[in-house]
Amino acid sequence: MPIENFNDLASFAAVAKARSFTKAAAQMGVSQSALSQTIRNLEARLGLRLLTRTTRSVAPTEAGQRLLQTVASRFEEIESALASLSELREKPAGTIRITAGEHAAISALQPALRKVLPRYPEIRIEIVVDYGLTDIVAEGFDAGVRLGEQVAKDMVAVRIGPDLRMAVVGAPSYFKRHAIPKSPQDLANHNCINVRLPTYGGLFPWDLEKDGREVNVRVEGQLVFNNMGLRLASVLQGLGLAYMPEDQARPYFAKRRLIRVLQDWCPPFPGYHLYYPSRRHASPAFALLVEALRFRS
Repeated sequence: MPIENFNDLASFAAVAKARSFTKAAAQMGVSQSALSQTIRNLEARLGLRLLTRTTRSVAPTEAGQRLLQTVASRFEEIESALASLSELREKPAGTIRITAGEHAAISALQPALRKVLPRYPEIRIEIVVDYGLTDIVAEGFDAGVRLGEQVAKDMVAVRIGPDLRMAVVGAPSYFKRHAIPKSPQDLANHNCINVRLPTYGGLFPWDLEKDGREVNVRVEGQLVFNNMGLRLASVLQGLGLAYMPEDQARPYFAKRRLIRVLQDWCPPFPGYHLYYPSRRHASPAFALLVEALRFRS
């Protein structure tokens, strides 16, 4: 049905309920003559008289009464739905969908959830772990989290974490059986724990860099995982070397449960950014989450 037909039905419902063109016109902010013409056009399209008009009153005909009973409840539902949307504009509520990699979800998003969710029980947040460069608009996400260098230029980007570093680590029990590597080339002689990202396909290379020289090492080993938990557990058990975010390995350095190697080949790089299409008409819930995530050095 053309959109103007809905406007005509809304006009009819207003007049029928008010039993007055004058009152209905005032409620709708239109002239009485324009409203009268709208009703005449509707009656002409339907081929039915909907309202009985006298100099003193307006009342629905039998056909008009049946139509009013049908459309009035529908418009009340629409008004109620619009009112509920207004509430989203006025208070933090609703669902926010975010796509992020596993490490970003754990290190950047999870701490913010502890700040936001207990204080705002009407906010719901759905986090989907995805390692690909997701089209957040096409996939129905409100935002995504990626490294700063991976964010598309047409997106709004908000930094939500510090610079990151990777670390090549192994357990003392592993180094009792293997020499400590001194260069990236030495990794060819080691049992390395590989990562196959679910949406990446191939094995994830170890990107090492020193003094501007970049080396992408394709390592070999007995184990391949697609999540951090199993990788961390395996390296702690001495089953091989792992290449992982420094913050995930750092708690194990002090007690020498893990030993870091090739540290000079792991420089810092830009950290995580929240990205989304536009700053316009952000809901209070989304604006609040962005501020909770925003990195402050």
